[in-house]
Amino acid sequence: MTAPRLSLPEVEKLARAAHAGQTDKAGRPYAEHLAAVADGVRARGGDDDQIAAAWLHDSVEDDALTERWLAAAPLSDRTKTVVLALTRRPGEPPESYAGRILGTPGALLVKEADLAHNADPGRLAVLDEATRERLTEKYARMRALLGLPA
Repeated sequence: MTAPRLSLPEVEKLARAAHAGQTDKAGRPYAEHLAAVADGVRARGGDDDQIAAAWLHDSVEDDALTERWLAAAPLSDRTKTVVLALTRRPGEPPESYAGRILGTPGALLVKEADLAHNADPGRLAVLDEATRERLTEKYARMRALLGLPA
């Protein structure tokens, strides 16, 4: 008998705990970004697997949770696959990263919500000009590689 899967509230609680104490580039609690991405996935018609992946999309990349934990976690295989697709590898070229996202069903919607929140003018406005320009260019390039509108 398999263990029951984590509910979305349980995934949210786990993600918030895993990222506790982390902040984004603007100094805001990192969980605010995770919540915004999960809300963005929901608003774009994403399903529960994608919403769970949104909560966890940076967890392995940021070392908040391990790949080993993810493999054993009571989550759908689809959620795990999307999280891994969204986990950028050290030194990985943007083209390879975008290709993996495009090749993973369900991942593009989560990445679209992630990019939308990352590029939010209100979030970028609090950064210094050089950082704002660098990130704006980075996010625009990734949108182009993914075939998303500017």
